[in-house]
Amino acid sequence: MKGNLWNAGISVLDPPKYRVTFHHPLAPESKLATLPESLKTDIVARWVEHGRARAVVDSAGNPFGNARDHNSSSTGFGPPVMPIFAKMLVNSRITSEDHEQDVRHIELDLGSSGAQYVPGDILTLLPSQKLASVDKFLQRCGLDGDTFVTVEANDSDVCTIAQAEDVETVCKPTAVLLKTIVEALMDIDSASPRRYFFEVMSHFASAEHEKERLQYFATPEGRDDLYRYNQREGRTVLEVLEDFPSVQMPFEWLLQTVPRLQQRSFSISSSQLAHSNEAHLTVAVVEWTTPFKRKRRGLCSSWLASLDPKIGKVFLPVWFTKGAIALPSPSVPLILVGPGTGCAPFRAFIQERVALSNAEEAVAPVLFFFGCRMQAKDFLYESDWSAWSQGKNVLSPDVGGDFFVAFSRDQPEKVYVQHKIREQGKKVMQFIQSGAVIYVAGSANKMPADVMAAFETVLAKETGWPQEKATKYLRDLERRGQYVVEAWS
Repeated sequence: MKGNLWNAGISVLDPPKYRVTFHHPLAPESKLATLPESLKTDIVARWVEHGRARAVVDSAGNPFGNARDHNSSSTGFGPPVMPIFAKMLVNSRITSEDHEQDVRHIELDLGSSGAQYVPGDILTLLPSQKLASVDKFLQRCGLDGDTFVTVEANDSDVCTIAQAEDVETVCKPTAVLLKTIVEALMDIDSASPRRYFFEVMSHFASAEHEKERLQYFATPEGRDDLYRYNQREGRTVLEVLEDFPSVQMPFEWLLQTVPRLQQRSFSISSSQLAHSNEAHLTVAVVEWTTPFKRKRRGLCSSWLASLDPKIGKVFLPVWFTKGAIALPSPSVPLILVGPGTGCAPFRAFIQERVALSNAEEAVAPVLFFFGCRMQAKDFLYESDWSAWSQGKNVLSPDVGGDFFVAFSRDQPEKVYVQHKIREQGKKVMQFIQSGAVIYVAGSANKMPADVMAAFETVLAKETGWPQEKATKYLRDLERRGQYVVEAWS
């Protein structure tokens, strides 16, 4: 679609990006035949078929440039061809049952993968969509999920202009199940569609009142109403289609306009020195209520929370990437600020240093500021911090470390990590003067700015500097990689 559909009163829909051909519902030769018998498990089979679907659509969307090498171990910024199939060992709630926030501690066995990671690294995965939602979407759209389809670029010139050696790869499409494409690529029951989706819908609405409303949404005057209807309510593709029952969009347009299913990344909350063949995650289940009181749950976090390794084997396809933070040399002191699930990478940091210390290596102390709402309800990993604050462990005052926690709701006046940083100004200053690296992790809302302001206050008070000099000093630390923030929304 070029330009605004309704610009200057013109309502013209350009041809879709894809050309989809429907085939007789007989399975083509499967690439699973090339896998060893030992790997022909349900989870591997599903990943391979989903990978084929992604490759088919990616190739049709970009037939020449930046083609992915599907024989390599990784596919650029997308999922790898063959990830690690990690077995879930533990999935336990670590907030109280009556607390409003469900936070999970998850432990994964990496099996014989030989995977290596270091504190600060990220574990990434693709969430699974509910099969009931996929079936509901197919039924709403009048699609047979068991039909095989081929997807090509909707450009008659593609094969004509291809070089001879490219013809085989560009012009020979692979048939895949339509249902597999929906499962693997199309976020039908989580992400809100973009404005473009409504513009296209208007061309396929047979009921006049629906067409008028969709056309209004596509105008500048209707933009605020569309925002209130769509984004603020977090409406999903499936919900929008159900709200406009007369719309029957061809699969080509659904494939082009439905948001793509996105991979999710989590800070790893364990050290391989402490847990050699495992990776731990700290996952907050995302839940919120819309202005019209609709209950919403995050796709990935709610899916993870639903998995129960106690009633059957659970395998997750995962892979590792470098994070924004990395643990420096053991001789470098650390100041860690991690309220809520921001503690996840710091649990890995501290575990690593405790393991090194137990191996008789010289390790610098750690000063850790943690924050939560109530001690009795969401004091994540309380027993870990307590143990690591004893004896000669890195959080123990006996070796120069310390642990401070801010319970924001356990008293009439709210107390946050920034208050604790100011309270411990002298100790903070000692760490900074000893060359400590400062790490801040957690919500990207107000917390990072409030924490930075607290450090500025400490510097100004303990040195007698003007505020501007304290600010510049911290900015210099940032540029040198000695003040590092990892924040997420």
